Amino acid sequence: MEALLGDVKGMNKRQLFYQILNFGMIVSSALMIWKGLMVVTGSESPIVVVLSGSMEPAFYRGDLLFLTNYQNESIKAGEILVFKVKGRDIPIVHRVIKFHQNPTGDVKLLTKGDSNPVDDRSLYAEGQLWVSRDEISGRARG
Repeated sequence: MEALLGDVKGMNKRQLFYQILNFGMIVSSALMIWKGLMVVTGSESPIVVVLSGSMEPAFYRGDLLFLTNYQNESIKAGEILVFKVKGRDIPIVHRVIKFHQNPTGDVKLLTKGDSNPVDDRSLYAEGQLWVSRDEISGRARG
């Protein structure tokens, strides 16, 4: 740490300003790429990390998933979704096992992790039996 501070102290003002400007450009470029991905994919979080082993062998802990969330695409049983349940901060990556759509167009989904013995109803909010469209962050692609 002292060596780093010594390097910074050894720079003249122009060099220090140039280093700060370069760092700012790297950070702003990363943010622009992230926001661009959000617009292109329609997802608030276009890339997520798998946090548990509930989807093994399809996905392992630490895998990166690329998500899309186009509202005009229909969802089918067998697709892998990322969704957030009320009362939980961490999104869940699981497969749709049942799909229901009523005449008004409301979509209700039942999900399950591939390596879990039962469906996800125990993970949903209290009294919730289905995942609705507004809880979906995206569907896994690729």
